[in-house]
Amino acid sequence: MTGGRRSAGVTFAARLTFADIHHHYGARHVLKGVSLTAEPGEVLCLLGPSGSGKTTLLRIAAGIERQSSGRLVLNDREISGDEADLPPEQRGIGLMFQDFALFPHLTIVDNVRFGLTQLSRRAGREEAMVALDRVGLAHHGMSYPHLLSGGEQQRVALARALAPRPGVLLMDEPFSGLDSRLKDSVRAQTLAILREARATAIVVTHDAEEAMRMGDRIALLGGGELIQTGTAEDLYHRPANLFAAAFFSELNVFQARVAGAVAVTPLGPVAVPQFGDGTLVDVAIRHSGVHIRNDDQGLPARIVARRFLGVEEHMTLAIAEGDNKVQARVRAGQVAPGQREVSLELSDKDILVFESSAQTS
Repeated sequence: MTGGRRSAGVTFAARLTFADIHHHYGARHVLKGVSLTAEPGEVLCLLGPSGSGKTTLLRIAAGIERQSSGRLVLNDREISGDEADLPPEQRGIGLMFQDFALFPHLTIVDNVRFGLTQLSRRAGREEAMVALDRVGLAHHGMSYPHLLSGGEQQRVALARALAPRPGVLLMDEPFSGLDSRLKDSVRAQTLAILREARATAIVVTHDAEEAMRMGDRIALLGGGELIQTGTAEDLYHRPANLFAAAFFSELNVFQARVAGAVAVTPLGPVAVPQFGDGTLVDVAIRHSGVHIRNDDQGLPARIVARRFLGVEEHMTLAIAEGDNKVQARVRAGQVAPGQREVSLELSDKDILVFESSAQTS
């Protein structure tokens, strides 16, 4: 971005509340009672796998689809529900599409001006140029979309979405179309612009690291339900269940039945005082929590596969007793080339235990 660009104009950030939202596509129940609030000025990330309902929730907020039941409340005003159903253009909510949706036959400034229908042509072009200046692209105002890089097109789409100063900005997988080398810089630029504008933003992503980089809070969805909401630290350190834990970490998972407040796994016993005897639990151990030693002071193991990943190596190890295998991530160079025999120890902070959903008698 150019060093002399204008600061983003401050929006009147709004609070958007989803209250018990249900939605069906025919017989398929895609949203199951989602209740969630994006606070004024907050960047809230909707995170989840494909089919979890996150994009449907965004489309309902934008007014592109109407929920089967439940209410949408902007500040203290119902905008969709039993008492109201405002059309998209009256909601004060902006939407930035996944593919940017720039019109190829319009100049960049006219693309940004497109949503400023309440202004005269001249006033709209002036406001559009201000928005382009905010994202460092005023010099491209008379260019056409095909002349811009993917990162520049993304910033044009952001300028267009912010130009009307919406109370809430919705962003659907805004970085998915970018080259992986561009993502970090464009994401950082986008977040800086949102902070300057003090915009309330709801960002859909399937990438946990992206959600952690961008979100003030993260709302994790799975199977149409809200699984957990909190900061990145909350969801990483205190996941609500195995699904949440696996979304933020690569895991080794072992089932065990509790006896004497202990769950015995192939990697050793784990204290589980929070569970009663006979409870079937899933013991999840982060790959990064499996530490490799070059002495015989840990659990004996043999390296059966290793993959160099730059700073780290990913290793598959066979436990000396039994057929169990464990995955580990270790710092590159820690284990000598060709070395096979090692020993393992675990980091207590990287062990998570959940009651298994497959309880049997």
